[in-house]
Amino acid sequence: MGERDLDVVVFGATGVTGRRVAAYLAERAPETGARWAAAARDPVKLERVLDEAGASVPETIVADVDDPESLAAMASRTRVVLNLVGPYTTYGRPVIEACADGATNYVDLTGEIPFVRTIIDDFDARAANAGIKLVQVCGFESLPADLSVLLAAETARERWGEGLAEADLQITVKGPPGLPRPSDMVSGGTLQSLVAAARGEDPSSITDPAALIADPATAAGIRRRSPISVMPRRNPRGAVIAPMAPAAFINPAVIHRTAALVAAESGAPGQPFRYREGVALHGSAASLPLRYAAAGALAGAQAVLGRVARAQPAVRRRVGGALGAILPSSGYGPAPARLEGWEWRMSIETRTTGGHEVGVEVDADGHPGYLATARMLGEAGLLLAERGVTPERAGCLTPATALGTACVERFERARLRFAVS
Repeated sequence: MGERDLDVVVFGATGVTGRRVAAYLAERAPETGARWAAAARDPVKLERVLDEAGASVPETIVADVDDPESLAAMASRTRVVLNLVGPYTTYGRPVIEACADGATNYVDLTGEIPFVRTIIDDFDARAANAGIKLVQVCGFESLPADLSVLLAAETARERWGEGLAEADLQITVKGPPGLPRPSDMVSGGTLQSLVAAARGEDPSSITDPAALIADPATAAGIRRRSPISVMPRRNPRGAVIAPMAPAAFINPAVIHRTAALVAAESGAPGQPFRYREGVALHGSAASLPLRYAAAGALAGAQAVLGRVARAQPAVRRRVGGALGAILPSSGYGPAPARLEGWEWRMSIETRTTGGHEVGVEVDADGHPGYLATARMLGEAGLLLAERGVTPERAGCLTPATALGTACVERFERARLRFAVS
């Protein structure tokens, strides 16, 4: 990568999350010395939205997914493009193409695993040859979970020379004061992304924990050892474990790809481990039926998504079109006043092949899908823009393999705190 006049560009800065990424960089860039800009197709709206968000941006760039020349010009100027224009199945490929051609690092927030699989197939070799990182699924899905499991795996190797046999991740979320609102939860952009993935050419990989694994033997081992389940369960402490929101089909594929990439680097065969995750619903014994009902509702909705993904193309198009029209659009999300006041905690309990245990705790604040995700993505962009800070890897990478566990302290600035026990 030659010299560039910018370090990071936020593309799609007029969106609900994009404007928060821009606000974070406006705060962080003076501390790091990073040169950054915000990009969107409508310069008037971009200026207005960033002014409303209190993001003082040094420069704005006009770029449009329907204008390849504008994307190429944008990518040629910067070391990293943070892409927030989704659904990515529909709009992501032209931006990735521009970054691959321009030898520019790329990061997005997609949870559309079939799309990620396609990008790996089509761009991994190109990105590796260009010496750049193409990093997807780099927000709440799947950065904290991915980094945590890799941190546990590295700790196990350092302490005992053993790999992981099991990893169980549970998240607890506490919302802000006041009655919850529908817009507090899953965003319109996330819902539309799930619909776009289900309507894609080959959505069957949505529910496949080995969707991002190239080696057939390793993939088969992952499917046997670590199938994805959305069934509610209870943990030993009495919490009801609901399927991960917004979908239980995102983190597993990313985490297993991280393990496979790390194993391939060492020349060792991949050793699949069981990975489970979910949202912990705590409460009294009297609330147990209500907690199971809530977990069952989430499980039912995700089971329907899985069935749609495995249906015939005509059925998928019909159902997906109906859902896309009914569900909220990409601009739907929580009010700005509802982004603060959230607290959430990830607890990862792992057991090694020799029976030892490693735990990782992640404490964070800010709305997971908006404010916390925006801070994570912004910090990831700053890390990738700095020479020598992240591992010397290239290609289509997961958040953990792209950033490395040595960076976890940097995420404290993004209000994401990791601790190993």
